[in-house]
Amino acid sequence: MGCGALGPTADRFASWLAQAGLRWWQMLPVGPPGYGNSPYSALSAFAGNPLLIGLETLEQAGLLASEPLPELPTDHVDYAAAASYRDGRLRQAFEAWSRGGSTRSTGPQDPAFLQFCQEQAGWLDDYVLFAALKEAHGGAPWTAWESGLRDRLGSALTQAREELRDELDRRRFEQWIFEVQWRRLRARCTSLGIGLIGDLPIFVAHDSADVWTHRDLFLLDDRGMPTVVAGVPPDYFSRTGQRWGNPLYRWDVLRADGYGWWIERLRQALRRFDAIRLDHFIGFLRCWEIPASDPTAERGRWVPGPGAHFFESAGAALGELPLIAEDLGAVSPEVIALRDAFDLPGIRILQFAFGTDPQARSFLPHNYPRHAAVYTGTHDNDTLRGWYTDPGGDESPRSPAQADKERRRALEYLGIEGERAASDVGWAMIRAVVASVANLAILPLQDVLDLGSEARMNRPGTPTGNWEWRCHSTQLSDALAFRLSELVRIYERGPHRGATP
Repeated sequence: MGCGALGPTADRFASWLAQAGLRWWQMLPVGPPGYGNSPYSALSAFAGNPLLIGLETLEQAGLLASEPLPELPTDHVDYAAAASYRDGRLRQAFEAWSRGGSTRSTGPQDPAFLQFCQEQAGWLDDYVLFAALKEAHGGAPWTAWESGLRDRLGSALTQAREELRDELDRRRFEQWIFEVQWRRLRARCTSLGIGLIGDLPIFVAHDSADVWTHRDLFLLDDRGMPTVVAGVPPDYFSRTGQRWGNPLYRWDVLRADGYGWWIERLRQALRRFDAIRLDHFIGFLRCWEIPASDPTAERGRWVPGPGAHFFESAGAALGELPLIAEDLGAVSPEVIALRDAFDLPGIRILQFAFGTDPQARSFLPHNYPRHAAVYTGTHDNDTLRGWYTDPGGDESPRSPAQADKERRRALEYLGIEGERAASDVGWAMIRAVVASVANLAILPLQDVLDLGSEARMNRPGTPTGNWEWRCHSTQLSDALAFRLSELVRIYERGPHRGATP
């Protein structure tokens, strides 16, 4: 149906993970994607992605009649085509539900639906209005709307809610269905002994319901435009740094409010996941602030984040937080001290262990601590096969000489020789990560499938062609599950080890 979704396909994947002896499933952010189809530029930090709603489940509930499927790609996501098809089907389901057309639902008066709307009103009402207005304005960002809506004047919002009443109800319905299906998936995974790891980006998209609703929490001008934006200084991925473009927080305002918006954001994530990867953990200590008018990140500067006070406040409000600190990048002793003060596992990336990364030595498996989450690679870098076969040069972050040097170092470390090096290196790196003492080992599915650069998920700094890779169910074979389960057995990664990240 154009993209993966909750329902039978997600259930089958969870069953395959259990067959392989795996106990954690880490996901990219699951919010409605915004610019460039990026899950890190979601239209809401709280909402679920309607594209992930399982249509088969709606058919089983009597809200949709079965129909022939359109011809959509199976090896990648065509977001426009998938969204067009799924939007039409979800509208049909909403109309049937509104008429009370399902034997399992009482329509808009369903007590479970009303309870959901009441409990989630703090974000839901603003999100559905934002999404409906954005569609009514042809997808234009909220800063381009007429001033009454842009600035959230009471009379303009009241009129919009009245005119868009049906659209608001439809979008509430979609979020409720997402929630119901998500709870079912999580329960299924729990029954299989699988925990879900979510991904929480530190920053939110400027064109989002969150910034539109809470302008006072961000560094914006009178028209709602950012005065400074987030990014990182020049690094491995880019010689001019990365200008992400997200607005920066007014941490003083957030602190005065007890970090209320952030705590609710964490609460929502904990309702969906068993553990949370905090993207760009460094940003809680210091952020790279770039003038909004600058086209690159080169002229940025470091500004302080909320530090320990934020985590103390979040812990007081929510209790023990099962967080993983994505502490990659310009790590300083202060970053490490903040991470360790709250006993958060940091991240190690094996692919970065053989190059010029300042943390390269700590990314080698023999240097891993037990309290860590270790990966062969991430969604931002190439697959293992793609990295190994990359010749270096203009289209690569590495020179040919550096690429060759990293290959030779990897082969030496892994003890691989001969003509089969290219075919053996990926699984040798998987074995090295799984064999390490680290409590948590995460393997990108592309590496498990030994795929090349064509399966890369994201190329930082490029606006198009990302987040499109799909796995076909035929690739998840019994033989592959057995191969993984043997590594789990050999290196004793059963239920007794690393029960929490």
